[in-house]
Amino acid sequence: MQNRITELFKIEFPIIQGGMVWTSGWRLASAVSNAGGLGVIGSGSMYPDVLREHIQKCKRATQKPFAVNVPMLYPDIDKLMDIILEEGVKIVFTSAGNPKTWTLFLKEKGITVVHVVSSLKFALKAQEAGVDAIVAEGFEAGGHNGRDETTTLVLIPAVREQITIPLIAAGGIATGKAMLAAMVLGADGVQVGSRFVASEEASNHIKFKEVVVNAKEGDTQLTLKELAPVRLIKNKFYQEVQKAYAEGATTEELKMLLGRGRAKKGMFLGDLEDGELEIGQVSALIHDIKPAGEIIKDLMNEFYKRKAELSSL
Repeated sequence: MQNRITELFKIEFPIIQGGMVWTSGWRLASAVSNAGGLGVIGSGSMYPDVLREHIQKCKRATQKPFAVNVPMLYPDIDKLMDIILEEGVKIVFTSAGNPKTWTLFLKEKGITVVHVVSSLKFALKAQEAGVDAIVAEGFEAGGHNGRDETTTLVLIPAVREQITIPLIAAGGIATGKAMLAAMVLGADGVQVGSRFVASEEASNHIKFKEVVVNAKEGDTQLTLKELAPVRLIKNKFYQEVQKAYAEGATTEELKMLLGRGRAKKGMFLGDLEDGELEIGQVSALIHDIKPAGEIIKDLMNEFYKRKAELSSL
């Protein structure tokens, strides 16, 4: 299957694994890349020396392309970028910030740059900044999210109408049917996050994976928009946040309630009560934990099957 995304990244299938904190280490990234997608190391939860270790291990585990995702709000981003250059990473996904800050710097070093956005306005800014492709992520997605609450179903065609560079759809995509739908809407490929949380190679805690596969429709909610919008499983911590809202908590009080390390506590250490459990709405459609390679096969088999069924109508 060849299109603008497979050609840009030199991969077999237009499937990109989301670079998620506490989940997307070298094992997951290399497994996805070896299966024909684009694996992505999520640097947002890594100290610089830890990122270097993951890049080096990923290079040993796969001969195929992989990427690093860098949230631009990361406090030591200069150190991360230095490591990316020193280790010869060829593809960088940037998120949570102004794409103009690093795009030219990276492209001058021969690196392919992709920026993650949640609105048409930011997609246009990213294209203007010179990125090679855009990930447009809808409101359904897990983790930190856009403030406008635009769904993938609306966002993808809106962005497609006004940009010319390759477009990757994200948010609510965990099946081949959803992948086909996203591409019918104008995407050249898809970024899959939540489905890979429930993979054997994901570095998050097994207890978190089990919560994901047991989640039902309505079990997640976007909250904490005053700080940074985030979609969470409705656990004890989430209920404490809702109680704080009901009592008229200020932004500062919400910040104190959140504290530090909530995401690590929940997703990496497996504290299902007091931790932050970031996952997308599509968790309601995820029912098992399996190897990343099998997830890629499932996506592509269902994609081709449904495409053939529609072609026969």
